[in-house]
Amino acid sequence: MTGEFELEAAAPWGRNRAEYTTFFDLAGLPARRRILDCAAGPSSFTAEASRLGHLVVAADPLYGLPKEEIKVRIEESREAIAAGLRSAGHRFVWDAYGTPENLEATRLSAMKHFLEDYEEGLAEGRYLEAALPGLPFEDAAFDLALSSHFLFLYSAQFDLDFHLASVLELCRVAPEVRIFPLLDLDGERSRHLLPVIDHLQGRGLATEIRKVDYEFQKGGNEMLLIRCEAPS
Repeated sequence: MTGEFELEAAAPWGRNRAEYTTFFDLAGLPARRRILDCAAGPSSFTAEASRLGHLVVAADPLYGLPKEEIKVRIEESREAIAAGLRSAGHRFVWDAYGTPENLEATRLSAMKHFLEDYEEGLAEGRYLEAALPGLPFEDAAFDLALSSHFLFLYSAQFDLDFHLASVLELCRVAPEVRIFPLLDLDGERSRHLLPVIDHLQGRGLATEIRKVDYEFQKGGNEMLLIRCEAPS
């Protein structure tokens, strides 16, 4: 049907550090921060941020695969996402990228950077096979946890219980969590967002919907910031 953007499951598709900086409002982030990028997929943020002195770990079930198989998965995602953009292109803001071809080039460049870093990063512990809502990290192992284009985006594929468990797990491993975007694949605010916020606030945790200087999905210029330490 024209206007739909359909993905049956989370598609491995990568963003770069500049995009992360904008949609997570990371400008001015102090050096040597311990950062978790959860459901990171083939993004280049970990490779780029590590070279700037941050202590970054990317977690994703994708990292159980060899490099060549990840390349195959990326190519499969490329075809599905290109079809979605053709069908629902009017639901996106093209100012930053200009054309679908330029957007794809930006994404492919990020994923090339990821692939170049992948095998070395596996050996050095930058990439770890892991999936929400059960992460193999100690409590407060990180200063900041990020989740890009997974939670809330795939609201039809993952129910409220999954979202609640996943967000609480991110809060277990980091005192601050940032999630982007807050829209689902249909371009609507996720049905799970307000129930998650209500649950967190019921636990005494501070939440903030923060506007950011990034908008590709129309209306998708907000992230959820969670401070995971309840006041004593």
